[in-house]
Amino acid sequence: MSSLANAAPSRSSKLLNAVLWVAQTLVFVGFVIIGWMKLFKPIPELAAMWAWTGQLPAAVVRGLGIIDIAGGVGIFLPALTRIKPGLTVLAAIGCVALQICAMTFHISRGEIAAIPVNVIFLALSVFTLWGRRVQPVRPR
Repeated sequence: MSSLANAAPSRSSKLLNAVLWVAQTLVFVGFVIIGWMKLFKPIPELAAMWAWTGQLPAAVVRGLGIIDIAGGVGIFLPALTRIKPGLTVLAAIGCVALQICAMTFHISRGEIAAIPVNVIFLALSVFTLWGRRVQPVRPR
């Protein structure tokens, strides 16, 4: 066995892992909160915050809530439990795709003010996607 395999994780490796956990936690919390709101808040209350939610069928808004929650849970829980942690990378791909679609939707509607939140979640998701490929969580 090589000495690299026996070496303790480097300081930079530990730092990367810590920052990845912060990113994953932020995506998890943000996606679950936003998804929960889309899923359970009355549409008129949502429309007061986000006009588009009052202009789409309720089933679409509720479906997006489910997708948000699934993305947030998927980017965090498999890595946390170490059960199928590779699913974290797949969830990150889904979160990236979701944010690109959201930005396209908001831009098409002239809702430029909504874009910064999408850019933040996109950056966190891309970072998680890259980072968990470079430094994956090992399964149990």
